[in-house]
Amino acid sequence: MTSHVPSRARTSAALPRLALGVTIAAGVVLSGLPASADDPHSAERTAASRGATVPAALDDVPAKADAPAQADAPARADAPPQDAPVPNSAPIEKVAPIQNSAPVEKIAQAAPPQVNATAPKTAPAHKALLTADALLKVAKSQIGVKENRAGGGTRFHRWYMSSPRAAQTVARDGGSIRAYRNAPWCAMFVSWVGEKAGLQDSMGADAYTVAWARWFKRHERWGGKAERGAVVFFSWNGGRIRSIDHVGLVKKDNGNGTITTIEGNTGDGRVEQRVRPKSQVVGYGYPEFQG
Repeated sequence: MTSHVPSRARTSAALPRLALGVTIAAGVVLSGLPASADDPHSAERTAASRGATVPAALDDVPAKADAPAQADAPARADAPPQDAPVPNSAPIEKVAPIQNSAPVEKIAQAAPPQVNATAPKTAPAHKALLTADALLKVAKSQIGVKENRAGGGTRFHRWYMSSPRAAQTVARDGGSIRAYRNAPWCAMFVSWVGEKAGLQDSMGADAYTVAWARWFKRHERWGGKAERGAVVFFSWNGGRIRSIDHVGLVKKDNGNGTITTIEGNTGDGRVEQRVRPKSQVVGYGYPEFQG
């Protein structure tokens, strides 16, 4: 049996095919390697080494450098917020404020001193005097005051002459305000006491006893009972209102047909405490007391 030996011609023809296979393998390996950034022709070499395996459309693909710059893309901060609410993301302002966080100076201003807040208001002085006891206290404080030699000159004369009531009584009775300077002053004394006690509205004021008694009767404050603090009108001859001669204040009904009084322009022209028989009384005017 004879051995089959390949001919030289066939061997020579196989060598170019082997060389071509090696070249293609090398190109495949080289194509997997990244192109060098420093060598602008590296991509061309890689493509050339691949030979026929590089597609013709590769040249039509725009270079990577021609792509829009990354900086032109909208920033992440400008992106619209996500619609889904974040759990437990309530605004801080809705959280209840911490107690006792006010400054000390504001707390002091908001809370005034307790003493001032609870201190009772002081009533006007005249309201505390709207009683019979207060009226008589004022009258008693004037006991001993005496007129001058002309029969006047007291504080009661001066007060009445300076009051609006003087002009009214002059217009009613005639004369002049100056004529009151030394006039009989029992009514002016009782009027002054009533004004100082804050009772002038319910007690009135006058210098003429008859007209004053009629004022009480007209205001339905007139009667025949001796009450403490009442204005008592006397007539020495007995009789009705038109015969009244004198006026004072009732301090006490003695229960024996007499009353104790405080009067002005009595005795030798003084303010005195007296005891009078009820038989001399024409009637009583009643101030409006409180309590």
